[in-house]
Amino acid sequence: MYYVYILKSKVRDWRYVGFTHDLKKRFKQHNEGKSTATKNYKPFDLVCYVAVKDKATAIKLEKYLKTGSGIAWMNKRLMPG
Repeated sequence: MYYVYILKSKVRDWRYVGFTHDLKKRFKQHNEGKSTATKNYKPFDLVCYVAVKDKATAIKLEKYLKTGSGIAWMNKRLMPG
């Protein structure tokens, strides 16, 4: 299984979308500052994740969530008001 996940910084108004094969390990890496993309925004809350069967689907979903439509969907459904 692969996981597409959304993190929200606890200290700044910032979120991150990614995918991984090992969600627990990856979440820990983000909170320990081991990801260059997120180290300046730690610590994080895990907002949500979606499990999918294959890597190709995970990549497509991650890319969608980073588009204008995907961001609008997240704002409306996952982080209202």
